[in-house]
Amino acid sequence: MIDAKGITKRYGQFLAVNNVSFQIDKGEIVGLLGHNGAGKTTIMKMITGYLEPSEGQVLIDGLNIEEAPLSVQSKIGYLPENCPVYKEMNVVEYLMFMADIRGIPVPDQPGVIRETILRTQLKEKALSKISTLSKGYQQRVGVAQAIIHKPEILILDEPTNGLDPSQIHDMRALIRQLSQNSTVIISTHILQEVEAVCDRVIIILNGKV
Repeated sequence: MIDAKGITKRYGQFLAVNNVSFQIDKGEIVGLLGHNGAGKTTIMKMITGYLEPSEGQVLIDGLNIEEAPLSVQSKIGYLPENCPVYKEMNVVEYLMFMADIRGIPVPDQPGVIRETILRTQLKEKALSKISTLSKGYQQRVGVAQAIIHKPEILILDEPTNGLDPSQIHDMRALIRQLSQNSTVIISTHILQEVEAVCDRVIIILNGKV
């Protein structure tokens, strides 16, 4: 499903990712494990097409993301490390906005949004302004926007960062649930996180596997 072939990313003289290759099969939960600054986020951004590799290529279902970005990105849901939500909106308004961006037909949107809210356990907060939500609930909203179009691949960058122990437990359970329908990649610098939810781990150190 995901085939990274020798991907490298340079910023001037700085080598952020150095000749990284790996394969991820459909239905796996894979962790990218490494210290802060190891290159995990850069790898994720190259998988999503947000960044272009300086060298190498990423194939999703055999498609090169640089050659067919829209086709590939339609298969991907992405939660960046800094949760991308418009805090002045309430949860339903934000998900309606994301449904429009993802090209979900307007007649289908109420049902899709309702299902997404239920899957992420946001029903009690559906009409709450996002700015009033706890960090844990804001992370859930971030996951909701990532899964609203039912992606084949779900990429979560540090999904439990800043959460309390109860919220971490809930997020892990949500990730396991989402893996029933999507291939999941999560990045973390916490070994216990990988042990709790992942089928296998790819360890990143100084931009290398």
